Amino acid sequence: MGQDHAGSYQCYYRTRTGWSERSDPLQLVVTGPYIKPSLSALPSPVVMSGGNVTLQCGSRWGFNRFLLTKEGEDESFWGLDGQRTPDGQTQALFPVGPVTPGHRWTFRCYSFYRHSPRVWSAPSDPLELLVSGGGTGPPPAPCPEAPGGALSGRLPPGPVGTIHRGQYRCYGGHGLSSKWSAPSETLELLVAGEEPAGRLRDRPSLSVRPGPTVAPGENVTLLCQSGERTDTFLLSKEGASHRPLRLRSQDQDGRYQAEFSLSPVTSAHGGTYRCYGSLSTDPYLLSQPSEPLALVVADYTVQNVTRMGLAASVLLLLGILLCQAWHDHGGAEMQPGAEHRDPAPPRAQEPGT
Repeated sequence: MGQDHAGSYQCYYRTRTGWSERSDPLQLVVTGPYIKPSLSALPSPVVMSGGNVTLQCGSRWGFNRFLLTKEGEDESFWGLDGQRTPDGQTQALFPVGPVTPGHRWTFRCYSFYRHSPRVWSAPSDPLELLVSGGGTGPPPAPCPEAPGGALSGRLPPGPVGTIHRGQYRCYGGHGLSSKWSAPSETLELLVAGEEPAGRLRDRPSLSVRPGPTVAPGENVTLLCQSGERTDTFLLSKEGASHRPLRLRSQDQDGRYQAEFSLSPVTSAHGGTYRCYGSLSTDPYLLSQPSEPLALVVADYTVQNVTRMGLAASVLLLLGILLCQAWHDHGGAEMQPGAEHRDPAPPRAQEPGT
């Protein structure tokens, strides 16, 4: 088969009295001359039972028509004109739904040119929608972590790269059933320090006001700055279980910055902080981290009481030592048989002797 075989075919036969009517037309489509398009689900291929989803079929070859096919017993197809995207690609957005867990929802898409409607690209990779909420049981813990003893799914082993950045959720199911539990809480995986060339090359700086050592109750500001365009700054504390703090950057005389306020500070705010920068076009890809900044929250009241107590202890000890020395010196003078005695006065002589 080749592209020349594509087209509309009809057949008819001849009898002694003439030709028969023509058959219904048969459309012969040839696929494969063009590279396959991509097919993805927005926002996710996991859809709540009864919900809707948008399937995005796209190509970088400038096709102006796209066709979405649904496989299975209820096979069907839909065609849409392509729309050009800001990055020069073309795409079509197919609304699908409501989705039910009764059967599988498997799709492929094709791309072609309007002037040659029967010569299609190779089919996209199949996309299967997973129906969530049709199963039973509570949602699992966020991926890729799970409590000890619980069943869990993990990312493939190996080093983490930029391809792993994004949002993750877990779903629970049984065997090959198309029914899945409700989703877990969202887990964000942020990848830092592997930005593409020409983006986020500047390592941000992190400073603190009024200083790295403060007393409880003071107002503290952590200032994150960068010399190149940065849309968002993230402030992360070592060992913290909560998500990093995010702030939109402000342009101040050509420098981008964000001020993170910790007011009033407590002992829990003490620790080591770093800040990162990101762009709005790729919020899960971060810059190199800033140099670490150690924030010390010192309770001066407790320190002063401790110092006064220590000074009192030293004075008390000195007093005890002085008393002991005075006691030892005075007791030695009262002991019998002392070597230093006053001589007895001379006896007077009697007359006539």
